[in-house]
Amino acid sequence: MSISWENLDNLESYKKLQALKGAVNIAAELSGPAGAKRVAECNVPMGAGLTYNYAAKQVNEKVLKVLSELAEEAQLTEKFAETYNGAVINTGEKRMVLHHLTRGQLGKDVIADGGNKRDFYVKEQKRIAEFADKVHSGKIVNAAGEKFTTVVQIGIGGSDLGPRAMYLALENWAKANKTFKMEAKFISNVDPDDAAAVLASTDLAHAIFILVSKSGTTLETLTNESFVKDALKKAGLNPAKHMIAVTSETSPLAHNPDYLEAFYMDDYIGGRYSSTSGVGGAVLSLAFGPEVFAEFLEGAAAEDKLATNKELLKNPAMLDALIGVYERNVQEYPSTAVLPYSQALSRFPAHLQQLDMESNGKSVNRDGKAISYVTGPVIFGEPGTNGQHSFYQLLHQGTDITPLQFIAFKKNQAGSDVVIENSTSQTKLNANVTAQIMAFACGKKDDNPNKSFDGGRPSSLIYADQLTPSVLGALLAHFENKVMFQGFVWNINSFDQEGVQLGKVLAKTVLGGKADGALKAYANLMNI
Repeated sequence: MSISWENLDNLESYKKLQALKGAVNIAAELSGPAGAKRVAECNVPMGAGLTYNYAAKQVNEKVLKVLSELAEEAQLTEKFAETYNGAVINTGEKRMVLHHLTRGQLGKDVIADGGNKRDFYVKEQKRIAEFADKVHSGKIVNAAGEKFTTVVQIGIGGSDLGPRAMYLALENWAKANKTFKMEAKFISNVDPDDAAAVLASTDLAHAIFILVSKSGTTLETLTNESFVKDALKKAGLNPAKHMIAVTSETSPLAHNPDYLEAFYMDDYIGGRYSSTSGVGGAVLSLAFGPEVFAEFLEGAAAEDKLATNKELLKNPAMLDALIGVYERNVQEYPSTAVLPYSQALSRFPAHLQQLDMESNGKSVNRDGKAISYVTGPVIFGEPGTNGQHSFYQLLHQGTDITPLQFIAFKKNQAGSDVVIENSTSQTKLNANVTAQIMAFACGKKDDNPNKSFDGGRPSSLIYADQLTPSVLGALLAHFENKVMFQGFVWNINSFDQEGVQLGKVLAKTVLGGKADGALKAYANLMNI
């Protein structure tokens, strides 16, 4: 079958979808006995035991039928197959998109750079595992012959947000399951206060630092590397005995005696999609052990496999993506809130913010031509129940409707809890997430307008028994694939990020003393 890349507004199914605006009243759908039946029926199995529930979304059989037609007309699963089989999907940079290959083989062998790319990723994963095992066993030690106890990742953007979110998500689980090996910390911001604070709280003599930069030229990362090296030297330590690199084989960091070891990535995996590559693999394997990282990859692979299914209600990422397109392009909702009812996922919304907004914040199609419809929404979020006491006021009674993505787990990670007023903390947490779903959907009428809630706020719920490495991998892959499918529908390139480049260029102009006009005036304000 030949692949056709068409703008959304050229598709007949999209025109049919526009006619269904406001077709579903979710308050009515969830009221009475029929509501319980809807909640029970609107479950779609995900990888690693997760479930996607869309009962509180503004869809019915008619809407779902047209969404299914849209998936077929836009050739979503066929375009996914093109992606994992090595087609040049990143049209802006003329590159393949291969992050799926870091966790499994979905299609045919992909040959590039003189070799099999799946073999390359497996080789690097194995090298990282062997290195981590040597650090944990004491075969690789500091200059005093003592074990390393802390790992610090130096990176920014995708080299920080994803790995940091994944580490925090599994830290308590690893401690409870006796797989916690080393504390991990992260330095990302070029603001010197960031590096200074991390270093001040770190036992430098027993710390190993991971410098992550694909090109080996990222200004913020190299600046922070120099900051770290200076601190190590002042402590009487040799930086070359405390640093490893995750980079490309052609970067100045590769095969460099200034590092204990270098692990490699390539140009086919964007930073925001790199948590399942060496970018996440090195820090997670050192922190928790290679076996935990392998379980994380297995969960991602399981979710990827589901994303190949052409049947909409058996492909949770595609379903989530198309409901999101309906909300953005037909219902005209400008943003989406990601609300994990799990403190372990405290930085997960920040990672998804980059994943989604850097991928689909585009106003031209894959061929560089302007499009006439909206694309990616604004993504934000915080863990529940904290968010309930922060921005939920606007979500419940504000003038804009914001679709909501709840994430919740039946059990906590630590295994400890306390009973207060006849229920545990975890029970209270889960009572809150279920209550919020209904409150947003159904609202409440009150004679006092200030206490009246319109309802009609759509949400979905992703849930599982517990947040484990495999569950986290599946959760991550779900959102990566959701973003990918939405990019396909909008006919945009979700895999470059030219929008972040202009500011970098102008910053170098300022630092080089070549600024003029208003740019120079702003620089003067900051004493540059």
